[in-house]
Amino acid sequence: MTTTEKDTLTVVPEHIARRIVLPEGHRDEVALFEAYKWLRENAPLAIGEVEGYDPVYLVSKHADIMEIERKPHIFTSGGGEDKGSHNPILQNQAGDAFTKSLTGGSLRILETLTYLDPPEHTAIKDIANDWFRVANLKKWEDQIRTLAREAIDKYLHSGVNAIDFVQEFALYYPLHVIMTLFGVPEEDEPRMMGLTQEFFGTADPDAAREDVEPLTPEAAAQQWAAAIRDFYAYFDALVEDRRADPRDDLATIIANAKDESGEFHAKEFAYGWFIAIATAGHDTTSSTMASLIEALALFPDQLARVQADPALIPDLVNEGLRWASPVKQFTRQALEDHELRGQRIRKGDRFMLLYQSANRDADVFEAPEEFRLDRKHNRHIAFGYGPHMCIGQHLAKMELRIMLEELLPRIKGVRVTGERKVVQTNFVGGLKNLPVELELG
Repeated sequence: MTTTEKDTLTVVPEHIARRIVLPEGHRDEVALFEAYKWLRENAPLAIGEVEGYDPVYLVSKHADIMEIERKPHIFTSGGGEDKGSHNPILQNQAGDAFTKSLTGGSLRILETLTYLDPPEHTAIKDIANDWFRVANLKKWEDQIRTLAREAIDKYLHSGVNAIDFVQEFALYYPLHVIMTLFGVPEEDEPRMMGLTQEFFGTADPDAAREDVEPLTPEAAAQQWAAAIRDFYAYFDALVEDRRADPRDDLATIIANAKDESGEFHAKEFAYGWFIAIATAGHDTTSSTMASLIEALALFPDQLARVQADPALIPDLVNEGLRWASPVKQFTRQALEDHELRGQRIRKGDRFMLLYQSANRDADVFEAPEEFRLDRKHNRHIAFGYGPHMCIGQHLAKMELRIMLEELLPRIKGVRVTGERKVVQTNFVGGLKNLPVELELG
């Protein structure tokens, strides 16, 4: 982009750009959502410039994100033919440089769907796509319901539970479900939990690893790489085990997948699948569950309504997903010149897709700042859209629905009793602390 071209574009005010781009800007969600609203109303497609980061279009409107997501041939996730030339996860310049130093110049640090474009994306997605279909997941419903009941009995009791709902409940049930279906032994779940928090909490001081030097520009990328390395070490043994001793679990399906030549896919693709399942497979669900409980505490009329009519629980889940939107952003890059929202987009321009903002877009959602479980045609994009739409969305919805079906009839009251805190991240995350008094019958 030339200086002349840049001067004709809207540049986001620095304080707005910093609030959205920097991980620390996400600690104050009130200010964050005000920044999103300002963008939607004043500069829905504008350049954000923050020191230490490459300039990036901040895409705040629902329609624009959907258009970008449905056109992967124009807006690449992984770089198009030049594989690894684009990072689909926003990092600062120092982080990208560190990643390239590890990979020999590529930003593709993981062989997982996030970093791939069609047709390669399609081939790797097909490895486990059928497993995640609604028809297949139905056979796991009874087992998931048993796990939900066990979680309630294990972590809660009749009467008043004065707990941190995130740290003492929400984190454990989704983790246990996905690891059970995946095939990871229960005794290894604490390790998966710790690595997940390091993986998504790269910019959060509370999740910092001891082997990463804090406060350096490349610290987040260093922690990301270190967590990936530890995941690889664990999952290599899992791949070998499932190839030698196949079982009826998701790990076996992935470990034994073969390419068109009949050979096993490279282990790195199995690692990528395993990491995605072991991290996003539960972290986003636990974040949504915590946000749902907070919303029901803040809007007791909604709690009373769904308790009176449990048929509303699927709608409650959808509204909870819109409300939480735990995946905050992915980035895309233009492979060719294009027009978007009447603006000329140039080849090489980069875009930060702000899903949280899109899910509060008044052009799509009536009274978006209100939590309404009875929204009809709730067109949230908490799972993304297009080819990169989350493959685990149906499992996540099932887990949340089943837990609410088991928990809500027992709730006599819930109120927030202390300071809520969120994970310091601009990528994936939500509440990390939610003190509540949860009264159960």
